[in-house]
Amino acid sequence: MRNLLCAICLLSAFATVNADYVPCDYAWTSQSRNSSESMPCGGHDIGMNVWVEQGDVLFYIAQSGWFDENNTLLKAGRWRLHFNGDPFSGNDFEQRLSLNEGCIYIKGGGMELRLWADVDEPVVFVAMTAQHTERATLSYESWRYKERPVTKAECQQCSYKWIIPKDCVTYADSIYAKDDRLTFSHQNRRETVFDFTVERERMSSVKDQLYNPIGNMLMQGVMQADGFRFVGTSLGTYASTDYKSWNFRNDNLEESTIRIAFAPQCTGRFSRPESHSPLTSHLSKARSAQWWHNFWQRSWIQVDTDDEAAKTMVRNYELMRYMLGCNAYGQWPTKFNGGLFTFDPVYVDSTATFTPDYRKWGGGTMTAQNQRLVYWPMLKSGDFDMLRPQLDTYLRMLPNAEAWTRQHWGHHGACFSEQIENFGLPNPAEYGKHNDGDDWGVENNRWLEYEWDTVLEFCLMALQAGYSEVIPLTKSCLRFFEEHYKGDSLMVIYPGSGCETYKLARNPSSTIAALKALSAYATHPQLIPPIPLHVIDGDTCIAPAEHWERIQNTETPQLYPVFPWRIYGMGRPHLDIARNTWFKDQHALQMRSIKGWKQDNIWAACLGLTDEAKHLNTSKLSSGPYRFPAFWDAGFDWAPDHNRGGAGMIGLQEMLLQEDLDHNPILFPAWPRQWNCRFRLYISGQRCIDGEMKDGKIRAVRLKDAESVYAR
Repeated sequence: MRNLLCAICLLSAFATVNADYVPCDYAWTSQSRNSSESMPCGGHDIGMNVWVEQGDVLFYIAQSGWFDENNTLLKAGRWRLHFNGDPFSGNDFEQRLSLNEGCIYIKGGGMELRLWADVDEPVVFVAMTAQHTERATLSYESWRYKERPVTKAECQQCSYKWIIPKDCVTYADSIYAKDDRLTFSHQNRRETVFDFTVERERMSSVKDQLYNPIGNMLMQGVMQADGFRFVGTSLGTYASTDYKSWNFRNDNLEESTIRIAFAPQCTGRFSRPESHSPLTSHLSKARSAQWWHNFWQRSWIQVDTDDEAAKTMVRNYELMRYMLGCNAYGQWPTKFNGGLFTFDPVYVDSTATFTPDYRKWGGGTMTAQNQRLVYWPMLKSGDFDMLRPQLDTYLRMLPNAEAWTRQHWGHHGACFSEQIENFGLPNPAEYGKHNDGDDWGVENNRWLEYEWDTVLEFCLMALQAGYSEVIPLTKSCLRFFEEHYKGDSLMVIYPGSGCETYKLARNPSSTIAALKALSAYATHPQLIPPIPLHVIDGDTCIAPAEHWERIQNTETPQLYPVFPWRIYGMGRPHLDIARNTWFKDQHALQMRSIKGWKQDNIWAACLGLTDEAKHLNTSKLSSGPYRFPAFWDAGFDWAPDHNRGGAGMIGLQEMLLQEDLDHNPILFPAWPRQWNCRFRLYISGQRCIDGEMKDGKIRAVRLKDAESVYAR
């Protein structure tokens, strides 16, 4: 430790950072079998799954914020390009994701396509050129060409879950085609799951004061296809879902551009500058490629080793960061359960014979313990602007969370539940059934009851990213705890909850650590009780809580004081107590895993346990079961599992860079000395650090401010 800190003090020139960083492309030389073998592409608030199947180029488009009446997160549709003669059947086929340009190239048989999403406006482009004249058919395929009843089996895709009304349907879209143009839209009805939730949770008396983002929401897009003409409709089936196809044909394709523009889902500060309409493909291509190139200059990790597991870990970290960058400017945050890149559910679960809109754990519902892992890695990668969708979602929900507290308990402060809707109230199914005499502010749910502290992690993220507008949110959340858990001298967090695991707990360590980490914003910080400790085999360890009545899940809140709250750790007092907890707590040992949202890989790195961090992080960021290696299996949730990817990113970052109690950087605190490595990452104060290890020694490090990197 002292050697590492000394190395920081002796700052030297980092001679090899002058050249721009260019990430490696990722390519396939054979076609895919189905949508599960798709490749991600996107930008602004657009995500596409792109693949070539039996000679056809197919892609889904998803835009952040397409929440229907039931709070299902809808895809805009599926597009298909068919070329007579199948130019992709030869041995020169290639589908390549260019990370540096943020686009996908598809080549073969004299045909070349480039697909990308603009970074400043929600517009998708497909540019095509052919060495020989081709006859091509462009199809827009929609499974929402008719009303579709939402069955009990598929109700996990929406907010109703297992209490779905008998008449619940996904309503049909409006779709119209003429000449070279197609318009498609989904208009929500006035009555939505918002109204159902408000009534179920006894909030009707203040309903007119509540924020409602989904009532009457209009989602729409327009496609224009140069050289194509509408020729009619047809019916078909893909995977397990029937669809209707609006078909356009070009009999003499030499060069064409398809432009698919979406209505902005961005409002207020999210709005990006508009270009002259319509946005040209040449302008979009240039500015989007430049944006992605600059994105990779903000932050990068390079490893030089023969260890394949290490190289795979770093590559998959980079692919995951790319997917997060595809929703850089959305109004709504990237979802933990697949983000913008879900594919046909039958390829995740063979029994899930539902539409491409399906995903488990809902569309407009946020499971905060999972969601936080998507956003924590953005701090060390310097992607501070990408925190905005998540931060502003909480700011929009704040009045409803404060109304909840007033309505049910009659005091001040914001109460955010663990399973929360995009309008700030608890998920109506997870809220449970209540009877007269119950506490209507508490979810009647064995996993979720009394778990109200996750919001504090998002407050800390935003504060560390420098967003001062989060201070009122932070103060309101802390005030809730101060008033809800008043004691004679100290707060008494009872009944409380140590994550979803230690239930009906008294002073859970995860909650106490959160309050301490944010105590500068508390009204009465002196009222926060100490983190509970206990002795195991003669050694002091962090206790999950002072006591609890049952264990419900497999989280490890006794290590939350290490991460995210950093009360214990490298360069901080009582590292031994945290390490004792890691090695001796039987529950922590039994619950250890790399699955899904498990964060043992993060704690191993934060505690400077190099061997454990090496094993857990290479396993966590090993390739998933699908063709694209950063599409991880469903884990506890849905595929591609973004909270596994986010947790993996955090663990790798912590192996490379941490900081002590005085905010001095600690380089390579859990990094194997045999792996040569260079990185650019960030610590508090938006300080950018370039570091290098070669032949087991820290050779160079340079500190600079983030503005100098963003200015490029």
